[in-house]
Amino acid sequence: MADTKAREISYSEIKTNKEINLMIEKGNSVLNTLGYTEHSYKHAAIVAETAARILLKTGRSGKMIELTKIAGYMHDMGNCINRKDHAHTGAILAFQILRELHMPAEDILTITAAIGNHDEASGLPVDEVSAALILADKTDVRRSRVQNPNPASFDSHDRVNYAVLSNRIEVSNEKRVIRLALELDDKICSVMDYFEIFLERMLLCKRAAELLGYKFKITANGSKLC
Repeated sequence: MADTKAREISYSEIKTNKEINLMIEKGNSVLNTLGYTEHSYKHAAIVAETAARILLKTGRSGKMIELTKIAGYMHDMGNCINRKDHAHTGAILAFQILRELHMPAEDILTITAAIGNHDEASGLPVDEVSAALILADKTDVRRSRVQNPNPASFDSHDRVNYAVLSNRIEVSNEKRVIRLALELDDKICSVMDYFEIFLERMLLCKRAAELLGYKFKITANGSKLC
């Protein structure tokens, strides 16, 4: 039976939802304890806004962009339960919350499919919303994501993130290319180190860009890598 109370839910409503923000912060606390990079409100907002910008620049609609922002903000909530399978548990958590907010079922399923497929361990882009989420999430590499205060004990992911001085996503409609442009401190991390750690993620970005009708390219310190 259809939800007679169904209503449109905005990104701003999701971003200020206390329960969602508690889950995001708990998830970040769990990952910090386990030695992972930052997955707080900042990462959630960057992913939401980057994913929306990708869809906007590739000519997608306002409704799709709003759903993408919501999926982007909620995508890592599952970390509050466990890092393993966090995409799947996060999708279930999102389903419950969005249903209680009376979001239309079709919109809920678009969002939960994107969340459930964003992780490279088990996911693939299944539609335009999930593709934009994957691209935004996997390209959020930056020094400020490193939570370990001791460089001497950095693991490989800490080192790679710490080496990234700047990053940006560029969309060329003329060339049909989505490009990740990086500035790396090669004294900390070489280009080969970056690919060794993030190869699976970059392959997922390639598939996501292809679903949107684009090629995925990477440049580091001005040099084309792929």
